[in-house]
Amino acid sequence: MRILSEPMPGLRLGVFPRFEDRRGDFVKLFHRRWFEENGMVFDPREGFFSTSALGVIRGMHFQVPPAHHAKIVTCLSGVVLDVILDLRKSSPTFGLVESLELSESNRHFLFIPSGFAHGFLSLTEDSVVHYLTGAEHSPKHDKGIRWNSFGFKWPVSNPVVSDRDSELPLFSDFESPFLS
Repeated sequence: MRILSEPMPGLRLGVFPRFEDRRGDFVKLFHRRWFEENGMVFDPREGFFSTSALGVIRGMHFQVPPAHHAKIVTCLSGVVLDVILDLRKSSPTFGLVESLELSESNRHFLFIPSGFAHGFLSLTEDSVVHYLTGAEHSPKHDKGIRWNSFGFKWPVSNPVVSDRDSELPLFSDFESPFLS
């Protein structure tokens, strides 16, 4: 595993190691000691994956304290434009957004600390996104920001968005509970 960049404080873009031979390939998705040695203390509590059609936007999601969590996100199949919004009030990048392409071919992952909203746009049919989260899902603490309310220009004209995501609060109406 390698860290490629730190687009915002604490947010890390990395690449998973890939072992290939005539049978195919093998990819390690998590190694606790390596993450800790690279400043990403992470104790996975749940894992998920989603499959999304071309043009689907999922997000912008997060959990608030005390159920807030970091997550590791990667694209196992297809291509997604991953979008991250900093919600940490004391961060120099509060309210700023970063977008990065994750795909099965680049094997990139994002380590997203607590205090960020996360979402993505599927750029291909049947994109599969895998998540590891540092806390169990808590419906009471599960929140979000409306996908089109924070100044990001999504590269899609007619996205497919869930009713829930379309009804999330605007970023301008959101009072962040994340201090740092």
